Amino acid sequence: MNPMKIMAAFNTFRSNHPKVVEFFQVVFGQRVEEGTIIEISVTKPGEETITTNMKVKQSDIELFDELKNMSRY
Repeated sequence: MNPMKIMAAFNTFRSNHPKVVEFFQVVFGQRVEEGTIIEISVTKPGEETITTNMKVKQSDIELFDELKNMSRY
C-alpha cells in the first residue's frame, strides 16, 4: 500500500466529490454512538436503487477510531 498513491487518489476523490467528503467529515468528525444507523443507497444507470443499513456496534466504533488514527500519519 503506497501512501503517496492513496493520498493522490483521495485528493482526486475530494476534488470530484466535495459534498461527499464534507458529509463524512461532519458525520464522522464527531463520535458516532453505538446504536447509530448508517444507511447507504446506490442507483446505477438504468437500474433500481438498492439500499442497506447497519446499526453501529462497539467494534465498529473501534474500527472507525483506528481509521481516524491512520489518517493522521
